[in-house]
Amino acid sequence: MKNLDQRNQIIEYSLKLNSTNLSPLRSGNISLRGRENNKEGYLITPSGKKYETLKPEDIVFMGLNEEEENNDSNNKPSSEWRFHRDIYANKKEAYAIVHAHSPHATAVSSHGKPIPPFHYMVALAGGDDIKCADYATFGTEQLSKNVIKALENRSACLMSNHGQVAFGKNLDQAFELAQEIENICHQYTIALKLGQPKILSYKEMKKVLDKAKDYKKG
Repeated sequence: MKNLDQRNQIIEYSLKLNSTNLSPLRSGNISLRGRENNKEGYLITPSGKKYETLKPEDIVFMGLNEEEENNDSNNKPSSEWRFHRDIYANKKEAYAIVHAHSPHATAVSSHGKPIPPFHYMVALAGGDDIKCADYATFGTEQLSKNVIKALENRSACLMSNHGQVAFGKNLDQAFELAQEIENICHQYTIALKLGQPKILSYKEMKKVLDKAKDYKKG
């Protein structure tokens, strides 16, 4: 079977969505950039299957120029395949994507607003705030466009009334970033219970972002 290691890795991290409570039951999806039969694309979790039942052959390969109806797999790809495809097409640095309906990120996303720099760790997403993509029906082209816009100069964002999405150079990095976003959202909800938190200045966040770049290089 082609890309067996990648398929097993996707299953491993899909199970972690449940075991870490990052995305309960069948919610969320995971993908990895890949190549099959000289075609650039990505491997993605199938639609509607419990993670504990997944087998390598259940993971679906999709070409970067491929629509779901043209896919010849026996399994349907995740209903969110479109924004996975578009992230890979628009973000050359993206090699793995984690989409989760994590509890706190989903709760914060229901307000449809970005997370301001109440904590310097907001910079982990790549900017001085964490954007929230405008709402659109799941699986639609409009949702994909909204996600790509919210990910401008960033590697993670919230999705209004939906959840969050994060990408990285591998699944370990993408999954860890998704966990960090969930933790930041949890902290933000606690902070709001105490009133409006102090917001760090643009000047300070620029310092943080510059230091973060140096940290990643190291």
